[in-house]
Amino acid sequence: AAALSLHHVGIEAEIFEQTTEIRELGVGINTLPHAIGELADLGLLAALDAVGVRTHELIYMNRFGTPIWRELRGLDAGFDVPQYSIHRGKLQGVLHQAVLERLGSARLHTGHRLASFEQDALGVTAVLERRDGTRTTARGDVLIGADGIHSTVRAHYFPQEGPRAWNGIMLWRGAHPWTPFLTGRSMIIAGGMRAKLVLYPIYNDPSLNGLTLMNWAVAAKVGDGSAPPPRREDWSRPGRLEELLPFVEGTFKVREVDHVALIRQTAEFYEFPMCDRDPLPRWSHGRVTLLGDAAHPMYPVGSNGASQAVLDARCLARVLAETSGNPPAALKAYEAERRGPTAEIVHANRLGG
Repeated sequence: AAALSLHHVGIEAEIFEQTTEIRELGVGINTLPHAIGELADLGLLAALDAVGVRTHELIYMNRFGTPIWRELRGLDAGFDVPQYSIHRGKLQGVLHQAVLERLGSARLHTGHRLASFEQDALGVTAVLERRDGTRTTARGDVLIGADGIHSTVRAHYFPQEGPRAWNGIMLWRGAHPWTPFLTGRSMIIAGGMRAKLVLYPIYNDPSLNGLTLMNWAVAAKVGDGSAPPPRREDWSRPGRLEELLPFVEGTFKVREVDHVALIRQTAEFYEFPMCDRDPLPRWSHGRVTLLGDAAHPMYPVGSNGASQAVLDARCLARVLAETSGNPPAALKAYEAERRGPTAEIVHANRLGG
C-alpha cells in the first residue's frame, strides 16, 4: 500500500520483502470505509469487489445468541465506500498485482531481510541479507520500516523496549466453505473479552456452489498476561483443535451458524497470543520512519490494524510529495498526523474496542 501510494504521487519506491514468495496466506480481516476510500482513490475498488464481501451489517450478541446491538456497515450505513470482509491473502494479492502492474516486478525484491542500515545527510543505506546468507545494499532518500511487530527498524531505535505485551487472550482464526447466514453479508460478534466468537463471510467463490468462505475467530482468556505468551506471536502458526474446543463447546449458543461443526471441519487454522506494544514517543528519526504494525501494533478487536496501515501509507506519500526536497521534515509531519490517532486506538482496543 505504501509503495502504491508513493508511485501514485510520483515518488519511486522499492520493496524489500523477507519471504521468498508472495503467497496469499492468512484468514479473514475487515477493512473499514476510511481505508477503502484511500484504496478506491488508488483505483482498486473493482479488484476488491472481485475477491471480498461488502459487509452489510454487524450484530453484537451475548454468548447465548441474544442480539444486543445491530448496525449497518459501509455503503448500507451511508458511507461513500464499502466495508470489506476479505481474506487477508486476497487483499495482499490485490495490492501485489497492482504493484507488479504499476511499479514493475523489478521494484519488488523477495527473499531480502533487513539486516542493518545507516543514514547520512543525503540518504539511507540498507544492508539486506538473502536466504543463502549473502548480503547486498540498497540506497534511497528515505527508509520506511513496514516490517511488522518484530520490526528490525523499531528495535534499532528502541533496543530496550523488551518483548511484546500479551493480555492473556489466545486467538484462533480459520476459514472454511459454509452455508451463508442471514443476509449473506452479515457479521456476528458474540460474547465478551473473556470469550468471544466472531463469524463473517469473506469470499463468494462461484466454484463453491452456493457456499461462502466463512471466516471464524475465537478469543479466550487463557492467562492473566503476567507471564510471556506460550508461543511466539505469529499469525501463521497452526492451531490445535484439542486446545481450542474446550473454549467453544458449550460456551456459545449462536443459532445462525453451527460454529462447532464449522471449526471441526476447518482443516487448518491459526493461533496467536493477542499482543501489542505501548505507543512510541516518536516514529521518525531523520530519514527513517515506521509504518503499520511496526509503528503501532494493536489488538485485533476493532477491525483497524490493516486499515490504519493503509492510512499511514497514504498520509506518508502525501506529505513526502508536499515537502519536496526535505524528507526529514516530511517524516516529522507524517508522524505528527498519524502517531496520536493510532495511539488512541491501541489504548481503546485494550479496553475491548
